[in-house]
Amino acid sequence: MSKTILILGATGLTGGITTQLLLDDPEVAHVKIVTRRPSGINHTKAQDIVCDLMDLGAIASHFTGDAVICCIGTTKAQTPDKDEYYKIDHGIPVAAAQLAQQQQIPQFIVVSSLGTSVKSPFFYVRTKAEMERDVKKLGIGFTHIMKPSFINGRPDAARKGEKWLKRGMAVLDAILIGPLKKYRSVMASDIAKAMVYLVHHPLPDIDIDNPQIKVLSQRYES
Repeated sequence: MSKTILILGATGLTGGITTQLLLDDPEVAHVKIVTRRPSGINHTKAQDIVCDLMDLGAIASHFTGDAVICCIGTTKAQTPDKDEYYKIDHGIPVAAAQLAQQQQIPQFIVVSSLGTSVKSPFFYVRTKAEMERDVKKLGIGFTHIMKPSFINGRPDAARKGEKWLKRGMAVLDAILIGPLKKYRSVMASDIAKAMVYLVHHPLPDIDIDNPQIKVLSQRYES
């Protein structure tokens, strides 16, 4: 069956890869790109839905399909103001999930992070945890929360300091074995492949951690 997928965050690293996989997927007929500015993607399957991401209710009539994939996220460096950060990392995914529920979209997939906790003393970790909690409360038929550790695959110059972090993670990955393997860095392309696999093969699991992401990405490739 041909599917219609909505994606938020299509211009980011993971979202961009996911969008391309969806456009290349013969089982996906239509990709709705929910974006605050034109994506620049020229493809017969692609449709830009340009809107204020802080007011998704304004596009409710366009918010229809078989699944929503939310790759929206920011960083402390990009958004130092905590109120703005919360509106992006918590507000947008939760609003998208609420709209998906209202429009009876049966599947919602969102990228979060490993190690989240609503009791964390760290604002940024707690924000992700509160987003996960509020998305889960909605009870959408198939909800998948991707929980990667450090996301790799970005060009070295894309973010200040990330080149050195990537080198450090490469060393750390080599010594993270056994139960610590879940803390290894993960390629953005593996997250994207895992999410597209889940679009076609939803699981009862809600939280999808690093090891599961790797397994699902391999299933996508097989």
